[in-house]
Amino acid sequence: MRIDNLQYCNWSEKIFRQMREGGVDAVHVTISYHENFRETVLNFEQWNRWFEQFPDLIMKGQWASDVDTARATGRTAIFFGFQNPSPIEDDIGLVEIVHTLGARFMQLTYNNQSLLATGCYEAEDPGITRMGKQVIKEMNRVGLVVDMSHSADRSTIEAAELSTRPIAITHANPHVWQPALRNKKDDVIRAVTENGGMFGFSLYPHHLKGKSDCTSQDFCEMIARTADRFGVAHLGLGSDLCQDQPDSIVEWMRVGRWSKEIDYGEGSAAAPGFPPMPQWFRDNRDFGNIEQGLSDVGMSKDEVAGIMGGNWYRFYAENFTPHA
Repeated sequence: MRIDNLQYCNWSEKIFRQMREGGVDAVHVTISYHENFRETVLNFEQWNRWFEQFPDLIMKGQWASDVDTARATGRTAIFFGFQNPSPIEDDIGLVEIVHTLGARFMQLTYNNQSLLATGCYEAEDPGITRMGKQVIKEMNRVGLVVDMSHSADRSTIEAAELSTRPIAITHANPHVWQPALRNKKDDVIRAVTENGGMFGFSLYPHHLKGKSDCTSQDFCEMIARTADRFGVAHLGLGSDLCQDQPDSIVEWMRVGRWSKEIDYGEGSAAAPGFPPMPQWFRDNRDFGNIEQGLSDVGMSKDEVAGIMGGNWYRFYAENFTPHA
């Protein structure tokens, strides 16, 4: 089973076919960065059209059982998530609505302070806000997973403690391996995994040791060491693959509508653009390289299977359904 728990590609038939060539059974796709509720609904509509156009390649994913259906029918199940709480605007009632529409993950922040929590680019982190506490409770009730991938340290630790269900960091790497604002320190990873949560390893070059030149061995050894420290059952992949996106999309991701200036983020002082992917992971056809790499650094067959998809599958089964 292969599950990639974060992609934001420029979707096309080509990419859907590559998913099938790579044996990818499920992908969690970002359908909102800064969009409000109505704009996000338009993105749901676009995906419904793709499901109609390519029924032999992709299908809508809502529950773990949809991964089984996708595997049995030779398709990829597509699960939806938001990298920002902007789709719920200032209305807690929209949490249940977006879950009903098919959203399964929602970050409480992107890089900035939100109505719910603090992003990793802010100078101060006062933690989860009053609204954030209420929204976490509602997300727990309906089965919308709390994602803290772009959140600051205190906010993430508080979210893990406040949430009655496990939370996720869907796409990041350990800060100790590659220092970056978006990568997570040990106490943050521990807070998430000790509460049953999941940590997804990112292949976005700014999160990698050596960036685009990171080797498969370095990446896979990092995963093995993280498994030693925090338990292999809490780890998976969240590649952050942004295949075929124009460089202008990086600016949209970082800036949205909140600034008139370019936010350089973790890149160079040049205008933001997508760095080249490592040679061993260009697209969905390359997941076999990671599977082989994990085996080569000494991980067992069961451990590799868990990281490649089994652990996310279990997490989906336990956390997407509403609480009675």
